[in-house]
Amino acid sequence: MATQCVTKVELTVSCENLLDKDIGSKSDPLCVLLMNTTGSQWYEVGRTEKVQNCLAPKFAKKFIIDYYFEIVQKLKFGIYDIDNKTVDLSDDDFLGELECTLGQVVSSRKHTRPLVLKNNRPAGRGTITIIAEEIKDNRVVNFEAEARKLDNKDFFGKSDPYLEFYKQTETGWQLAHRTEVVKNNLNPTWKPFRIPLQSLCGGDMDKHIKVCRHTTTPAEFECINSKKQQKKKGYKNSGVVSVKLCQVVKEYTFLDYIMGGCQINFTVGIDFTGSNGDPKSPRSLHYISPQGVNEYLSAIWSVGMVIQDYDSDKMFPAFGFGAQIPPTWQVSHEFPLNFNPANPFCAGIEGVVEAYRVCLPQVKLYGPTNFSPIINHVARFAMQATQQKTASQYFVLLIITDGVITDLDQTRSAIVNASRLPMSIIIIGVGGADFTAMEFLDGDDGRLRAPTGETAARDIVQFVPFRQFQNAPREALAQSVLAELPGQVVSYFSIHKLKPPHDPESQPSAPSASAL
Repeated sequence: MATQCVTKVELTVSCENLLDKDIGSKSDPLCVLLMNTTGSQWYEVGRTEKVQNCLAPKFAKKFIIDYYFEIVQKLKFGIYDIDNKTVDLSDDDFLGELECTLGQVVSSRKHTRPLVLKNNRPAGRGTITIIAEEIKDNRVVNFEAEARKLDNKDFFGKSDPYLEFYKQTETGWQLAHRTEVVKNNLNPTWKPFRIPLQSLCGGDMDKHIKVCRHTTTPAEFECINSKKQQKKKGYKNSGVVSVKLCQVVKEYTFLDYIMGGCQINFTVGIDFTGSNGDPKSPRSLHYISPQGVNEYLSAIWSVGMVIQDYDSDKMFPAFGFGAQIPPTWQVSHEFPLNFNPANPFCAGIEGVVEAYRVCLPQVKLYGPTNFSPIINHVARFAMQATQQKTASQYFVLLIITDGVITDLDQTRSAIVNASRLPMSIIIIGVGGADFTAMEFLDGDDGRLRAPTGETAARDIVQFVPFRQFQNAPREALAQSVLAELPGQVVSYFSIHKLKPPHDPESQPSAPSASAL
């Protein structure tokens, strides 16, 4: 399944207290990076240089990796003492390794861990530090433009003008942006718009562009019609375009927020309605096979394994809905899987899975299928997070369900309300039911409206039917449902002009040579 690379990440590696394998001198370490994104197949990404006679190397060569939020990208850093000129590392002394994920590295930005040997025993006191940095130019240019006294090109009515901005390339001019058309107007004012600096001029502020030069003061340009200019003796122009604002600003990326300390808070909601069937029956969607799986568990593992890297404490609230629960056997649409309302948190995705297994035989599947209580539950926490002045928290709710929503109107209202909060909703449909209503909640075909007519501020719902991915690689489900999440995170924080808690680019820099 093809996905687009979110960005490129540069990894810088250093070590401390490496094992000394050389007699009469110190080890000559090199770092090799292996990567795995599916199955058990590892491949080599690259190697650093060898650092001579050193137990605390700072490797100069960087590793550059395509970063995908929606994939678990496993990394293995191996440190070897190089004593010969062969490419094969099997004849070199092994000093230790670290296995982790790229998500863990970028979410901590500076990732220091002990090195271990092949038998998983500590490699002495050896440690490895990986520092992640995004490779990007995240500046954008904000424009405001208008025109006066344009030529009328229409026989009936007035011209419908628009602007086009072109980037200069080696092969000629390349269209970078087109404004909206202002209908029937010779003195148009266009809506404010923005163009990434990379798209406009390749990040080079001195490069020429068509229509506009880089300036922060209003600039006026005559529109010249070359044919008219040749024919009319006293020709001046065909109107004037005025750029009222041309301002270069920085736009934060998803990794700016993650590396800057933003936490992704993950909550799971599981459908325990009667339409799932008796969990003891192999025909039930809640039936756990002899291999220990069902569609609910597969969905939790697939999405949770990606998201858990972006939550530092790895404690996840997990709820059920649509079941009669002990001791009163009242129907609940918002009960903790561990039956502890004061502390509904589970330790890691393993904890969520275990809580589900323990909970399942203790409840009676019932109904109806109401989503709004659990959406509103998470929205309350997201609302509290809006009191903070930085982009410190974002909430993701995963709902796994087998059927048609009963409280559709209340759910629409809950989603429209949540669209104004730092929150996204992922819905995975299990089984073979009619999921038309779910498709409706996923606003890909237009913004969702509440019954009152209020429109969602953002598209925050992503729905997929689990069975579309039954024969696909295990990672495909997470790739599909999580691909839009980085954009949703960025859009919320951008709209509200919130910066990361710790701006990655405003960290104190190392002293310059002249200051030493």
